[in-house]
Amino acid sequence: MIPDHLPASAFATVPPAYGSGSLADLMPSVGSVLGVPGMADTLGLAAALDGVERVAVLLVDGLGAYQLPTAAPYSPVLADLTPGSRTLTAGFPSTTPVSLVTVGTGTPPGAHGVLGFTVRQPDGSILNHIQWGDTPDPRAWQPVPTIFERAVAAGLPVTVVSRPEYAGSGLSVSANRGATYVGSSNADELADGMLRALSAGRGLVYGYHPEVDKAGHEHGVDSPQWRMAITGVDTLLDRLVHGLPPRSALLVVADHGQLNVPLGGRFDLADQPELSAGLVAVAGEPRVRYLYPAAGAHDDVLATLRGLLGSGAHVLTRDEAIAEGWYGPVPAGHRGRIGEIVVVCRERTVVLASGQEPPTAGRLIAYHGALTAAEMTIPLLIAR
Repeated sequence: MIPDHLPASAFATVPPAYGSGSLADLMPSVGSVLGVPGMADTLGLAAALDGVERVAVLLVDGLGAYQLPTAAPYSPVLADLTPGSRTLTAGFPSTTPVSLVTVGTGTPPGAHGVLGFTVRQPDGSILNHIQWGDTPDPRAWQPVPTIFERAVAAGLPVTVVSRPEYAGSGLSVSANRGATYVGSSNADELADGMLRALSAGRGLVYGYHPEVDKAGHEHGVDSPQWRMAITGVDTLLDRLVHGLPPRSALLVVADHGQLNVPLGGRFDLADQPELSAGLVAVAGEPRVRYLYPAAGAHDDVLATLRGLLGSGAHVLTRDEAIAEGWYGPVPAGHRGRIGEIVVVCRERTVVLASGQEPPTAGRLIAYHGALTAAEMTIPLLIAR
């Protein structure tokens, strides 16, 4: 396995810091600094952003706080921004669709309802939030007004700069509705779009960069391909930091971190025929698995999983997971999107579901989604 250089502290459990220091608190704090009524500066950004009237927020997918030391040799700009920075937590699960909607709405996942990479719908079908079109209706599935809608209604221009293929998707509508959407196919276009929007005057600009996450998943954290992706981030940040117009600031965050998982840490439900026979549906993703037992099989499935996984995972009922507070408050209409049994992996473990998800899920090198510090802790870097 490619070493990802994580210290022992990276495997401590870190619950979401909703209301004090999470991704859900980011955009409301920025909105407050920019004068949007009804938004609170929970993160205390006012001092760091004093005098700023234009804010750009760049989300680098997969660049967790524990990845910064490994990235520093390949990104001098990141290294320069890191001293004096602070950290936030992702929401739960610490996975991209959950985090992107948490950022966009300024609410914990329980409220906005995007509660996993894949979730079970009331009709029994599985919704993949990354491959989501217009069914179910994003405005019904995710009913919370976005921070962008609220800002625009208050007279603050908002621009989102992201990949053109994401425009109009269910996930983008859930996370970004209300903003002016600008397509950018690569890092150069992302920098151009963000700087152009900043130069237009007072406003909020939000950009999304996916390459670090992709390289980590496919090749591993600190692989040559990952290092190349970090070098690309450095070029992007160099343009943004040195192109900021007067009275503006750049905030750099992530949606989650990553960790490499060896072959010996991969548990496949398909290898346990008796266990698989007790399940009618599987959702979630390898680090946070949502399971739906057949009638009468709930207790047997729960006990079997706890015995098989041991210390490698938390295995809880839905009610127990909600009571832990990982999702924030969960209204009744969203509860069924969480598995009846929730498996949250610890250490370097994943739970695969061969035959019920794309084969690529079992061929990844780096994963995320669970509650370790490596996955949950993300940086908040600020450039003026």
